[in-house]
Amino acid sequence: MTQTTETNDATQARAVRRTVVTCVSVVAGMIGLAYASVPLYDLFCRITGFGGTPIVGTAEAGTILDETVKVRFDANVSRDLGWRFAAEAPQVEVRIGETQTVFYRVSNPAEEPRAGVATFNVTPAVAGQYFVKLQCFCFTENTLAAGETMDSAVMFYIDPAIVDDPAARDISTITLSYTYFPSKNGEPLEGGEPITNAAAPVPTVTPPTL
Repeated sequence: MTQTTETNDATQARAVRRTVVTCVSVVAGMIGLAYASVPLYDLFCRITGFGGTPIVGTAEAGTILDETVKVRFDANVSRDLGWRFAAEAPQVEVRIGETQTVFYRVSNPAEEPRAGVATFNVTPAVAGQYFVKLQCFCFTENTLAAGETMDSAVMFYIDPAIVDDPAARDISTITLSYTYFPSKNGEPLEGGEPITNAAAPVPTVTPPTL
């Protein structure tokens, strides 16, 4: 009887250890997946244009159509950051497939350095897969000294494939919206409410001579 009891106890102990190991493995896997899901989701959005995320391109369209579309530039800043942020022009009209460069200017009116990072999206969301950015300042942490001003460029084109998509071909206006948040270690801290169009205007942007 004693031997049988000891055998049963050993069997139960092994079962408990297996259960504990299995639970720990599942929890560790879930934590790893949670950390990996953010960059993977971001990569997925950049490749597919899902959720209004502009696609990141490496070459110009190669084909320019006669059709045009208006592109609006929305500039917002989190109240917690307090920067001033605006585009050189609130709107441009471009031919589909034509590469266009627009400059933004951001200023830090505070009396101490502040770090910020810009996030973005495109509306209507269906246009995200056809809005191709060749150059952008988004997701890059910038630290501005007190009173410092910085100019940044966005180079983009509208993919000619948009005219073949029944859900997107009738779009006449696309809005590219940026929001600057305070940041830490390159990650935005989305604690404050955005101030639409940065509340206070910044000086007119003059693109640098190339």
